[in-house]
Amino acid sequence: MTSNINKTLAQIPVVAVQAPRQPSQRLHWYRRSVQWGMILLALLIPITGLFRIDPVDGAFVVLDRQIWFSDFFIVFGFWFFVASALVALYSIAGTVFCGWACPQNTFSEWANLLTRRLLGKRAEVMLDGQPMKISRDKDRWFNWFALGLIFLSVSMALALIPLFYFYTPDVVWSFITFQDDARLAGSLHWIYTVFVLIIFLDIVFIRHFMCRFMCIYKVWQHIFKTKETLHIAYDESRSDACRKCNYCVTSCFIDIDPRKTNVFDTCINCGECVTACSTLQAKKNGGPGLLSFAFGPNRRDDIANARTGLSGLKNRLIWTSPWMALGAVMFVWGLGTYEGYHYTVYRSEVHHGAQINEYRINLASKFYYPTAARISVEGLPDGAYTLDRERVEFATAGRTDVTLNLDSQQLRDGLTPFLVRVTTDDGWQDTFRVHHFIGGR
Repeated sequence: MTSNINKTLAQIPVVAVQAPRQPSQRLHWYRRSVQWGMILLALLIPITGLFRIDPVDGAFVVLDRQIWFSDFFIVFGFWFFVASALVALYSIAGTVFCGWACPQNTFSEWANLLTRRLLGKRAEVMLDGQPMKISRDKDRWFNWFALGLIFLSVSMALALIPLFYFYTPDVVWSFITFQDDARLAGSLHWIYTVFVLIIFLDIVFIRHFMCRFMCIYKVWQHIFKTKETLHIAYDESRSDACRKCNYCVTSCFIDIDPRKTNVFDTCINCGECVTACSTLQAKKNGGPGLLSFAFGPNRRDDIANARTGLSGLKNRLIWTSPWMALGAVMFVWGLGTYEGYHYTVYRSEVHHGAQINEYRINLASKFYYPTAARISVEGLPDGAYTLDRERVEFATAGRTDVTLNLDSQQLRDGLTPFLVRVTTDDGWQDTFRVHHFIGGR
């Protein structure tokens, strides 16, 4: 009888189904994805040539194009768009940048997590100034050495990111491999060492003290906050569910009570308290948490005020959106009408009273890739002039001079106009009109 039952049960197909991640944890992992995505973005922006700074010429570089102040639409379009977008972001989402994108918070959280794993659950830099509480079982030299070595290695890696904003990847590779490269500044290794030291001290000692007491950027964001701005809301109607609970407070690494947030406080809208409360309530009774993100007043049941808050946010978007659109249009227009070459023709320096027969053609390429140009003279008879070179090649962005010599014996007295034409291999061309004067002989 028993064997028959076992045979019957054995014939029932069993399918293993992976349990889905609890909804309460999704917010936490969304934030982690954004945090590390921002670190990756900060590295990809200069590597892909989207934006960096040329320390030799002292110019911005956008999409491998050298940006001069004369490129009005690109420069001002970019700043119009960024300034308007930031005002809209801070008005609507408050300090969400600090909690979701700021590298300082990302690595401070990581440093606390690593410290707790190696030195104990209560070993972290406390905002109230209390010393770290090291676990007796983990207070060993190997754990301290491993912690310091990891912090130093990460600091050395992070200190390379600023270099990519001033040098191309091949130059940074020359720096890392200690190769001789004329494009590297002589004091760069000392500058890099200072970067490593600053980042190391920040990760080891400062951490969230920067966010809580020292970050001027966070204080600046408070200018745009109002009661309608995104914040943590507490459901007071269910306050009995957390009467003896302090889990949301202990999960806040800024050391505030998320149930009592104000317009101006140190909350960074990270949402860790929302995740903590939702996780705990799901385990206790399967219900939602008491904390959530919301606009308007801090009460969930105040629907009328919440709608008023949303209306206020829409009004802010109405007046910031045109400026954002204007900035975007100017930026795109600037890139579309961008002139990657510039040249001028001028007389060479000579002693007073001497006949001027030499001109300098100054040609500049603003592209950070190989280009070439051909120079020709129109309006002068053959043999009346010589160019020291008719073709100019650029390996990268830069300037060069070409000398143009005139033979006065081949020209008549008076004013002689002629054109200097420059034609590049990629199809750009322009002319510069010159008037050469020869006095009576």
